[in-house]
Amino acid sequence: MALFLCFIFMLFSSASAACNQCVLAKAAFFASSKGLSSGACGYGPLALNLYGGHVAAALPPLYKKGEGCGACYQIRCKKIGVCNTKGTTIVVTDIHTDKSNTTDFVLSSRAFRAMALPAKDKQLLQIGIADVEYKRVPCVYKGQNLAIRVEEFSKPSNYLAIKVLYQGGQTNILGAEVASVNQPSNWISMSRNYGVVWDTSKAPTGKLMFRFIINSGFDAQYFYTQEILPANWKPGVTYTTKVQINNVALDGCTPCKPWK
Repeated sequence: MALFLCFIFMLFSSASAACNQCVLAKAAFFASSKGLSSGACGYGPLALNLYGGHVAAALPPLYKKGEGCGACYQIRCKKIGVCNTKGTTIVVTDIHTDKSNTTDFVLSSRAFRAMALPAKDKQLLQIGIADVEYKRVPCVYKGQNLAIRVEEFSKPSNYLAIKVLYQGGQTNILGAEVASVNQPSNWISMSRNYGVVWDTSKAPTGKLMFRFIINSGFDAQYFYTQEILPANWKPGVTYTTKVQINNVALDGCTPCKPWK
C-alpha cells in the first residue's frame, strides 16, 4: 500500500490554528483513569495507550467539535521547586466542559506527575490545579503509522464507520472521503460521527481507499491513501498504512522562553 500527497492550498481567516503557542492557563488531573477510556474523541480503551497514557481532556475551543482530537501539546507547570522545565507531551482524547473556565486541560494523573521534578510528583498532585503554559507540537508515534480501525457497529457492505488512529504531525482532519480502488474518481463523502470517528451509509464495494482533508496552520491539503481496506473488511479490525502524516504548521508567533 502506498500513500501520496496532493496539495490543495486554501487560506484560512483565523490564525488560531497556527499561533496557539505558549498559552498561559491552568490544568488539573483525573483522579481515576476510568473516564479516559470513554472520552468524547472516541478512542475508547486505546486512549490509555496513546503516548504512554499521557492524555488529556481539553476545553471546547481546543476540542473544536472533534477536530482537535488527536492533537498533541507540550505542557509544563510553573511552580518553581516542584515542576521541571520540560513538562510533558499530551494527546487530546476528550472534551473538558468547565463552566467556570478555570482550567484548559484535565490531564491523566500520569501526565500530570510527569511535569514534576524527581520525587516531587506527590507534591504536585497535592497542588491539584497547577499554573501551566502549553504549545501545540507535532505528534510523533515512533514505529507506528497512520491506522484505520473499522468500528464494531459498521455493517458490511454499505454502512462503514472508521476511527483514525495515530495521526502524526501537527494537523487537524477537516474531512474524509472513501472510494473504491476500481473507481478512484468516485469519492463518497463521510460525516464526522463524533471525535475521530467518520461514517457513511453509502460505502462503495471492493478494496477501499481514503482521502482526508488535513490542515496545518493556514494550508489545507488532500492526503490520499490506496488500498487500505480489503474488499471483505471486517468490523473491529484495525488496518495499518505504511506511511505517516508528518505535516507541521508554520507559525508566526512571538517566540516564548526556550522549551528544554
